[in-house]
Amino acid sequence: MAYAYDDQNIFAKILRGEIPNNTVLETEHALAFRDLYPQAPTHVLVIPKGPYVSYDHFAVEASDAEIVDYTRAIAQVCKMEGVSLDAGEGFRMISNAGDHGVQEVPHLHVHILGGRRMGRMVQPQS
Repeated sequence: MAYAYDDQNIFAKILRGEIPNNTVLETEHALAFRDLYPQAPTHVLVIPKGPYVSYDHFAVEASDAEIVDYTRAIAQVCKMEGVSLDAGEGFRMISNAGDHGVQEVPHLHVHILGGRRMGRMVQPQS
């Protein structure tokens, strides 16, 4: 299995400070920022700082410290944004991977969407 990381992707450029972002949270191993084209009242992207293409790549190759920090950053963003179950009405977390997953940026990222009811995740094919 090959995980070809492109260090010229937009998230790599954001991490290097070449492109500005609207930061929500930054930790040692993660960066969370507002999506430029929000699909819900809350729409935050959370990315690891390491060069990981997808969640499966991250789960296999990231250090324990990276995995813990990234996972806790996601929880912290949900709480900060008022969408966690103890602070709000819930959220949807999406991570696309590869062509079939319609991944647009080849850097692991999760979308945290909330602030309204989302509807069904995937519609049945006709």
